[in-house]
Amino acid sequence: MSESGSQEVDGDCPAQRGPRPVVGNTVTVVLGAQWGDEGKGKVVDLLAQDADMVCRCQGGNNAGHTVVVDSVEYDFHLLPSGIINPKATAFIGNGVVIHLPGLFEEAEKNALKGKGLNGWEGRLVISDRAHIVFDFHQAVDGVQEQQRQEQAGKNLGTTKKGIGPVYSAKAARSGLRICDLLYDFEQFSERYKLLAKQYKGMYPTLEVDTEGELAKLKHCMERIKPMVRDGVHFMYEALHGSPKKILVEGANAALLDIDFGTYPFVTSSNCTVGGVCTGLGMPPQNVGEVYGVVKAYTTRVGIGAFPTEQSNEIGDLLQTRGKEVGVTTGRKRRCGWLDLVLVKYAHMINGFTAIALTKLDILDVLPEIKVGVLYKLDDQPIPHFPANQEVLQRVEVEYETLPGWNSDTSAARSFDELPENAQKYVHYIEKHLGVPVKWIGVGKSRESMIQLF
Repeated sequence: MSESGSQEVDGDCPAQRGPRPVVGNTVTVVLGAQWGDEGKGKVVDLLAQDADMVCRCQGGNNAGHTVVVDSVEYDFHLLPSGIINPKATAFIGNGVVIHLPGLFEEAEKNALKGKGLNGWEGRLVISDRAHIVFDFHQAVDGVQEQQRQEQAGKNLGTTKKGIGPVYSAKAARSGLRICDLLYDFEQFSERYKLLAKQYKGMYPTLEVDTEGELAKLKHCMERIKPMVRDGVHFMYEALHGSPKKILVEGANAALLDIDFGTYPFVTSSNCTVGGVCTGLGMPPQNVGEVYGVVKAYTTRVGIGAFPTEQSNEIGDLLQTRGKEVGVTTGRKRRCGWLDLVLVKYAHMINGFTAIALTKLDILDVLPEIKVGVLYKLDDQPIPHFPANQEVLQRVEVEYETLPGWNSDTSAARSFDELPENAQKYVHYIEKHLGVPVKWIGVGKSRESMIQLF
């Protein structure tokens, strides 16, 4: 046996001939650690300022990231929010599902707001393996939600952007990809019509403007052609070329992950760290820092279990002060205390190397602040985060009560400038999670992110 405990191998074995392959550049990943809306866009925007490349690896235009630059508020859904860095390449990976008219509409709306989108088409790269969201996928999403409401008395609360139906088509191997659109439009059109016919068979009330959508897609095809690359080759070149700062912007969040989220009230993709590798076509060895974005309290859009929810004046205060309204849907977000059981669970899956704690300033007016630290079921502590929705609905939360600071933190630009009790709140979170807090957000602008190390 060798020192490592493995068996000795013949000296002629190829594995022994040369040094281990070079890992190449590593990517920095920003992920949501709750139910989304944690402020990932701002963290990405901060890191994107000196990034060479900013990538989206999953989801579609069901995501909503708000970035404020020079007092201009940009809303991104499909485009990586790093697109406003004129020196960075923005990459939409194969794990993303793309509604092409929506992509151009989003770019045009943001271009009217400020100069951040100038020349965006020249710095966007799209993977040829990304699946396409059609208008009928969006219509089907709405029909399915209506059926769920009628049959079960409740829906899933989707964004009706067609995300579930297109990921379903992908898994059923009937989906169409960017490479299909670009290769042979006639063949693509036939496959599109067949898919539309299948959906009409399943949903007789569905109306599909086949010729109208194909005409739109043909126009989109001409526009995106210069942006499309073989995503795997493009990513490999980026990882193994000259030194680069590569940033990955997760959409949605850990508790919305198709495998690990509060199923079935989840999204249809892997928005945890595994989705980075499968959604971009890169090995795990190239994953570097993994930053979890945690709001200083908890919010959730739509229905589903929410153990620390406050359906009272505290919840109303957080909703109003935090302006908690969905970027994509315009729905009011449900609000509650910070749930560290939930964040710890997200950390187990993602292995956060540091935390970005956002919206601390929203808690400025509270005399005391509660933090959920333990779940109990039938008076017995449970050591894990329950998979079953009915069980999660029944858990009782054990809280720690911490003193508030009753003062305005929005002008603070260093950790030392925060009130003592605000500092204690941050230290409490760090200690409980065993993960350092690297940034603290105390306002909307770039300048309001305090960096600790």
